Amino acid sequence: MTRPQETQTQTQPQLSLDLIYQRLNATPEDIEAFCQKWQLVEFALFGSILREDFRKTGSDPSDVDVLFTYGETARQNLLLLVRMKYELEDLFHRPVDLVCKTALLDDPNYIRVGNILRSFQVIYATR
Repeated sequence: MTRPQETQTQTQPQLSLDLIYQRLNATPEDIEAFCQKWQLVEFALFGSILREDFRKTGSDPSDVDVLFTYGETARQNLLLLVRMKYELEDLFHRPVDLVCKTALLDDPNYIRVGNILRSFQVIYATR
């Protein structure tokens, strides 16, 4: 596993990995096991989990926005994507939004694409 912070070029300041894992209520080993199970080569976060407005508890806790990249041989279909989402929600104990990086790059909403690509932070990568 490469150190994700060394491969970043985003404009948003990077959050410490310790704080990210604390907010996720997960460990690096949890994320690595998840990525290996689903054959993901990159797992990144974007959105409020990386900002000061993240709500860890309360009546409306923040969701977790995940940007991921499948490995070349990974099985991909909607049912598996839903299973991935539920597994992460069980792990993080909060709602999760999953975005495949390949699909994001094909999104015609260039403002959304730009916002995500400028702000995501990789926390797991195999390359």
